[in-house]
Amino acid sequence: MLLSDRSVSWAELDDRLDAASARLAALGVQPGDRVACFADTHLDVIAALLATHALGAVWVPINPGYQHAELAHVLEHSGAALVLCDEARLARGGPRARPLSSWCTRGRPHAHAADDDELALLIYTSGTTGRAKGCMLSFANVLGAVSALSGLWRLGPGDEVVHALPLFHVHGLCVALHGALLRGARTRMLERFSPAAVIDAVARGGTVFMGVPTMYRRLLDHLDAKPQDGAVLARARLFCAGSAALPAADLEAFQRHTGHRIVERYGMSETLITLSNPLEGTRKAGTVGRPIPGVHMRVVDDELQVQGPGVMRGYWHDPEATAQAFTPDGFLKTGDTVRVDDDGYVTIIGRTSTDILKVGGYKLSAREIEEQLAMHPAVREVAVVGVPDREWGQRVVACVVPRDAGAPPTLTSLQAHVQLHEAKKPRGLYLLAELPKNAMGKVQKKLLADQAARDVAP
Repeated sequence: MLLSDRSVSWAELDDRLDAASARLAALGVQPGDRVACFADTHLDVIAALLATHALGAVWVPINPGYQHAELAHVLEHSGAALVLCDEARLARGGPRARPLSSWCTRGRPHAHAADDDELALLIYTSGTTGRAKGCMLSFANVLGAVSALSGLWRLGPGDEVVHALPLFHVHGLCVALHGALLRGARTRMLERFSPAAVIDAVARGGTVFMGVPTMYRRLLDHLDAKPQDGAVLARARLFCAGSAALPAADLEAFQRHTGHRIVERYGMSETLITLSNPLEGTRKAGTVGRPIPGVHMRVVDDELQVQGPGVMRGYWHDPEATAQAFTPDGFLKTGDTVRVDDDGYVTIIGRTSTDILKVGGYKLSAREIEEQLAMHPAVREVAVVGVPDREWGQRVVACVVPRDAGAPPTLTSLQAHVQLHEAKKPRGLYLLAELPKNAMGKVQKKLLADQAARDVAP
C-alpha cells in the first residue's frame, strides 16, 4: 500500500493492524461495539478500520465535512462506544473521542473469530432528504459483493488501484479499498483528488482508477487543456465510474482522449454493488450494465428491485424504514426508475422522487433532458428539476452552470437545443455558479428543486 509517496508493505500493515487492535482492546472495545471514525484519509484510518474488523466491532465512517448537528445525529443514533478523530476534529468528537495517533506502539494482537453474518459496517446514507439512516452491512455482505465485482473486473496482485475516493462511503471504502485488499492489489492512496495527482499516480504504475462523475469532469477539463496527458492515462488498465450517472458525452470525450471506455456500474449504500458493464464485451454508454454474479433483479412499476450478496440487513434501529425498503419476498426496493433493453442492460432514468417529472400528464425523465442540454456549447454542468406549476402540474427548469459566466446560455437557445417532445423542453432557466452536491458528487436534486421553485420566475 502506498500513501502519497510513502510505501507500506503488507508486513508493516499487519504490524500496524496488530498495534491498533491492541490499542482499541485496551480502550475497552468489544465485539459488536460501534467504533466511529471522523477523520480524513490517512494510514492510521486504514489500520484502525482493519483492527475494528479484527475485534469483531462495527466500523462507522463519518463524513469529515459534517457539521455539529450531522455529527451528533450519527454518534447518538449509532450509539458509538468510541470516536476516532484526527487532531483537527478531536474536540468535536465529544467525550468518547480518541486521537488517531500513536497507533504504531507495538502491542499484543487481538483477534475475534467473526461470523460472516455479524455486522461489519454501519454506513449512514447521504441524507439528501431527511436525516441519514444507518445501513447495516455484514461481513458476508462485504465479502460477497466486493469479491463478485473485483473478480468480474479481474482485480489482482498485478494491479495498483489509484484511490482518491473518501473512506466514509461504500464506493471508496468497500469497492476500492476492501476490493484491493481482498484481491491482493496494491493501493496508492491520494490524500485528495486532483487531475494532476491521478495522472502522476498512473505514470508511477497505477493500473485502475475508480472515480465519480465530478472527478471525470475535472479530468476532462485538464485533458482539454493538456491533451498530451491522455497518453499517460492510456497506460492504465481500467477506469470505472459510479455513485452517479456519467453523461454519455463525457464517456465519449474520455475515450477520445485516452482510448479507454469507462466501465459504469451501479450500487448504493443499501446494496453495495449490484450491476456493472462488462470488463470484456459491450459497454453501453448511458447504461450501468447487467447484474453481477449472485445478484437477481426485477423491475416492478418501472422501479428496480434487487436481491444479492451485498443487500443490507436493514436500517439500524429503524424497523419501519426497513419494512418499507423491502418487498414481502425479500427484494430491496431501490427507488430508482429504470429501463432495461433487449440485452438486459439497465439504464437509470432517475430517482422516483426527483428525476421523474409529471408535466401535462407526461412522465418525463430528467436525465434524458439533461443528456441533451449537457451538449450545449455554453453549458458546463446541468441538472433538470420540476417545479410546481398550477396549469401543467410541474414545469421543467434547467439549472445550469455556464462555461463562461459572462456569456451564459439563454432559455431560447436551450429550448432549441433539446430535440425532444415539446413537453420536455425547459420552461425555466436557473443559472448558478455551481450545483449543490453531496460529498460523493451527487447533485442534491431536492434542494435544487426547492431553490428553483423559489428563485425562478413563473
